[in-house]
Parts: sequence; structure tokens; C-alpha cells
Amino acid sequence: MLNKLKKIDWGIIAILLCLMGISTVLIRSATHNNPIYHNYDLKTVVYYIIGFIIAIMATVFDYRILLKSWYILYGIGIALLIAVFFFGANINGASGWFKLPGGFLFQPAEIMKIIIIIGIAYIMGRRQGDRLTFTEDLLPIAAFAFLPFLLVMIQPDLGNAIIYLVIVLGMLWIGNVKYVHVLVGLTTVIAAVVLFVSLFTMFNSDIENYLKDHNKEHWYKRINTFLDPSQASSDDKHQSENAKIAIGSGGLSGDGYLKGDMINGKFIPYPYSDSIFVVIGEEFGFQGSAVLLLLYFLLIYRMILIAFRCYDNRASFIVIGIASMYVFQIFQNIGMMIGLMPITGITLPFISYGGTSLMLNMLCIGILFSINAHQEKYELAE
Repeated sequence: MLNKLKKIDWGIIAILLCLMGISTVLIRSATHNNPIYHNYDLKTVVYYIIGFIIAIMATVFDYRILLKSWYILYGIGIALLIAVFFFGANINGASGWFKLPGGFLFQPAEIMKIIIIIGIAYIMGRRQGDRLTFTEDLLPIAAFAFLPFLLVMIQPDLGNAIIYLVIVLGMLWIGNVKYVHVLVGLTTVIAAVVLFVSLFTMFNSDIENYLKDHNKEHWYKRINTFLDPSQASSDDKHQSENAKIAIGSGGLSGDGYLKGDMINGKFIPYPYSDSIFVVIGEEFGFQGSAVLLLLYFLLIYRMILIAFRCYDNRASFIVIGIASMYVFQIFQNIGMMIGLMPITGITLPFISYGGTSLMLNMLCIGILFSINAHQEKYELAE
């Protein structure tokens, strides 16, 4: 056990401690003038402490047990995604959370991310580095990921559903896919995007009325604001426009801690969660934002080093799947705050407030540590 704990990547631990400090400071700033969110900063510290314990415990646990029992994990994940429709709580228009004792919330869509990564790593690992085939590999992977994607879309949770797709694409990218399959996939994606934009523009009013009738008008507003901001109402552009104003006003060094006018004036919705990047942009400016991005870069870099040291191809796939998840979430969250991406409910990893999200992220880090600690010669799980 001590030998395994010695293989913990202390560089990643140092980065996470820095992110914990940044997260606590930003959440404090985002909630200090709103009694509804009292003590969110202290809760974040508690979540982090629990998260570090989870990561250390996961280090000792052999990750290959997860690979052998991937189908059990998948069944549990699907059962939770179905159960949340019957026993879950509706928050912000989505029925994706279980309310736990003590006021804690558990979101099954979050834990499904790592289950998808483990399952795909097992399927691709059977090839032992050979090229993936369409019928024996790509189709099973597509079927494996489609069911949770569909269930999460129905909630509706567009943000996590997109992350599932990104995880699949990121893992396939390094899974030795045939070039012809890559070409077909890219062509299909581009054609689908063009078709979607064309149909959305052509039937704009019909789509708006349909989504209104099904209580999903917020989907229309977010997509319409991104595709055609000139036609969107001032209310629809409220979050994106105010976010850009706040970040721009921060300039080089920011307005100062607890001195952000847009944050204190409550012009930014969910500044402690989805919109937390606005806090660092307004109060700490470009310099603070650059420090945060540098920490993210170092985190991904350390993760890729672990992937390079793996004897087990499946372990490398897991690392890349987790890295793909983080990279997309960082890009999407920051991108939607500066107008590059549409608004979705995707949090900023290790920074946004949220117990389930942080626990999942720390579990992922623990699995990385476990991979780093168990790279002795292995027998492929049948």
C-alpha cells in the first residue's frame, strides 16, 4: 500500500490545491452578498477534503477491477439515469438530480461519464493496439454510448450529453481508427451541423412554438442567441452579453477582489457555478484568467505523461478519455462566457460549485493515480 501511495503524482496534487484555493476564493466572491448561498465557499472546502480522501483511496484500488466489471457499472449507471425520472428532483427545468439527506444533490449523469470512459477503454483494449473495425468495435461503442446519451437528453441535460459525445470522439481519436472511418465520421458531423443550422433557420418560428409547448423554450433561446444574436431579444442575450461586459471590464488586472460591479449587482446568473469564470475575469482580469488556464494546461500535461508511461493500452485510453472530458468542459465553459460557444449548463472543472461534479473529478484523479501505481506487467482481462 505504501509503495502505491508513493506513486501518487504530487505535481497533480499541488495543482489541485491551487485550484481549491482559487475555487474557494471565487465562490466566496460570487456568494458573499447573497444569503441564499451562505457558506458555499466552506462547503467547497469540505467537498475538496472529501475529494482528496476519495482520490487517495482510489490510488490503492486496482483500476483493472473496474475494467473487468464495466458491464456491472454500466447497468448501475443506466438504472440511476432511469430512476431519476421517477424519484429525482427537478432543478432549473431538468429532472436530473437525487436529493440526499443534508441538502446534498447527486447527479447520475456526472458519474456516467467515467463509466462510459471505462467501458469504451475495455472495448478498444481488446484490439491490443490493432486498428478498430467498424462492426466489432465502432458499432458496439456507438450503441454503448447512445443509451446514456438519449436518457440524459430527455432530462433534458444538453451539456452532459455533449460531453458524452466528446469523450467517445476523444478516445476513438487515439484508438487507431481507420482513416476512412475518420473521414466518414467528419463528413457526417459537418453535414449534420449544416443541416441542423439550415433547418433551424428555415423553421425558426415552428421550432420556437414546438419547444414552448413542451416547456423547453430555454433550448430555443440558447441556440437562437448563439446562431443569430441580432434577432434574439435583450432577455435572451442577457447572460452572454453581461458576461462579456464583465470580463472585458476586468482589463489586465481586474477590478479587485469582491469589487466586481456586475457580480455584486447580480447581473450574472449562477456566478458561483456555470458563470464562475466571469468572477475571475472581472475581479482578477487577464492576469488571473491566464493563471487559471496555465494551471489547467499543467494538469492536462501531467495526465498525458501518465498515459505515455502506461504498459496497458486500456489505461492510456482511460487517461485520454478523462483528459478529453476536462479539455472540452474548460473550452465550452469559458467559450460560452466570451461568446465563442452557445450557453449550456457545463461547469468549470474543479472551480465551479457542485458536490457531485467535484466528487466525480476527484474520483477521476484517483483513477489516474491508480493507473500510475499499477503499471506492472498485466494480464489482459477476458
